[in-house]
Amino acid sequence: MDRKALLASVDEKACLDIVSMMVRHKTYSETEGETVLVRRMVEEMKAIGLDADMRPFGDKGRANAVGTFRGSGGGKSLIFNGHLDTNPVTEGWTVDPWGGLVDDKFIYGIGVSNMKASDAAYFCAVRTLKQAGVKLKGDVILTFVVGELQGGVGTEALLKDGLRADYFVNCEPSDLVAVTMHSAALTFSIELTGDTRHLSKREESVDAIMAACDLIPRLNAMTFSGSLGPDHEGVNRCHVGVVHGALGRDLEEWRPPQVADFVRLKGSARYAPGQTREGVLADMRKELDALEARFPGLKAELSTVDRNGISLMPPFEVKRDSAIVRAINSAYEEVRGEAQPTGAITPTRFYGSDAGHLYELGGMEGIVCGCGGRYNTMPDERVDIIDYIDMIKVYMLTILNICGVDDND
Repeated sequence: MDRKALLASVDEKACLDIVSMMVRHKTYSETEGETVLVRRMVEEMKAIGLDADMRPFGDKGRANAVGTFRGSGGGKSLIFNGHLDTNPVTEGWTVDPWGGLVDDKFIYGIGVSNMKASDAAYFCAVRTLKQAGVKLKGDVILTFVVGELQGGVGTEALLKDGLRADYFVNCEPSDLVAVTMHSAALTFSIELTGDTRHLSKREESVDAIMAACDLIPRLNAMTFSGSLGPDHEGVNRCHVGVVHGALGRDLEEWRPPQVADFVRLKGSARYAPGQTREGVLADMRKELDALEARFPGLKAELSTVDRNGISLMPPFEVKRDSAIVRAINSAYEEVRGEAQPTGAITPTRFYGSDAGHLYELGGMEGIVCGCGGRYNTMPDERVDIIDYIDMIKVYMLTILNICGVDDND
């Protein structure tokens, strides 16, 4: 097989058309737009000859799209995993977030980086192979899931329904870096209860806002006990993202001369494979105990806001010498002529992703690698066209490397 000719056969315009189409679908979680795009992706997969269908789950009429490029047998199987739901549009956009605009350098749109460009890239990789008449030994399974931003409920549903392969590629935006480890994600809530007084008697109060100001930088600087080594500790991070403080649990704001007696904080903790949710919460509890000692009379309560008492996203890890890591490293070098950056790399190591479910619940080896990232979660979200096209080519070669080519057909 002439691999250079195969890569040269990628139809860039057709590939840009498919990602633009995907961006034009508004796919917020638990909206009709999710289902519309899922149905469209099933149609697109069927049109290129894949066995494809919608896989319903839950009680709200939601579904994932799954398609299979079947091999002849004797090769390893490979799942590509990506989500269709997007973050909300924020202020500051200068282009239509739903327009699917393409100029001479970028593809624009909400969710194009996180992560419709990568979704489109693995679809286009398989379409190009199919159009070139390539026959594989192992199966390639394309999954387009919903609910990743809700903790990965779509991928969880597929795995609980028995979906498995020998390897996976989770295609979250990594700027084409091969990510071999990322953290687990835990969402927490902390409530600080003080004792109010009028400002004239401030010295007698227990000021919940002052306690929060003391606590937040300490939480943001935390690492957690039980790490397996420096690389694992390096994916530890704690961050407070929501702060509300005022009078009473209803957070009354109309009486600012009073010392605030209640603060509610919400945030996220990230921890590594080998560390536990229980250990993280115990470490945070120690920090709150110390806060109560510094602010006598303060009560600090810690709880989690995860689904069903479990972390929203489990951790993920793969060994550097795994076949899937070697396969994608080799593909990247063939496309770009240089070694692929590989490892627990910032900022991707702090992601939560469906790779955690594929690794923990599915018991599979895999890699996180996708296009986009540098312009992620910001106004005028976009992906470099060259990165998108190169990602398609890297996915194509990864498929050949893992699944094997059936030269007998």
